[in-house]
Amino acid sequence: MAENIAYNIDCMEYMRSLPDKAFDLAIVDPIYGAVKCGYSHDSQSTSRLAHAKKYHEEIWQQPKTGKDYFDELFRISKNQIIWGGNFFCEEIRQNSPCWLVWDKVNGTNQYADCELAWTSFPGAVRRFQYRWAGMLQENMKNKEERIHPTQKPVALYTWVMQLFSKPGDRIIDTHLGSGSSRIAAYELGIDFVGCEISETYFRLQNERYAKHIAQGSLFKESKDG
Repeated sequence: MAENIAYNIDCMEYMRSLPDKAFDLAIVDPIYGAVKCGYSHDSQSTSRLAHAKKYHEEIWQQPKTGKDYFDELFRISKNQIIWGGNFFCEEIRQNSPCWLVWDKVNGTNQYADCELAWTSFPGAVRRFQYRWAGMLQENMKNKEERIHPTQKPVALYTWVMQLFSKPGDRIIDTHLGSGSSRIAAYELGIDFVGCEISETYFRLQNERYAKHIAQGSLFKESKDG
């Protein structure tokens, strides 16, 4: 049975405890900084965010992830997929032909149309279309509860892992957040470790993960349905 572990820990502390190339793949979504895709953080957008859901402000107040993080990430992993890579060009400082594009099918100018991920892999740009617009989701039958302001759908991580991981790989997510990556790894039977510094989000993703396991496999539901 695949290992699936989450730690309530600062990812820098955890990574510094690891040997070189301890993980085959890192799939991460670091802190973009004061300006998040789709939000200018003026009074109107802040109010809109607050009314949408009372997310904890701690996520928005964190500074942008720095170069020391990327130095450690590249040291402890053989390959990397970095969401928000367009925000971290100076920190990554490596070209890539293989960017990932998540088309969120928003249908509005209020939020970003897409999110981009830098990858360390060769090959062409790849696009994943999956609606994620406020209350509207691609899979309304199995609608995901939104517990984190930068939450990504499980289906997105499933697509990424199916494309870029292989049997026997170990994957790390340094910013676990809502735990979508953890659920995707569980579904695919991939060894996985996630780090989450926030006690609040660590608890919420743990509850979400436990609830998912109790309800059964998404894959089984989709096949049976």
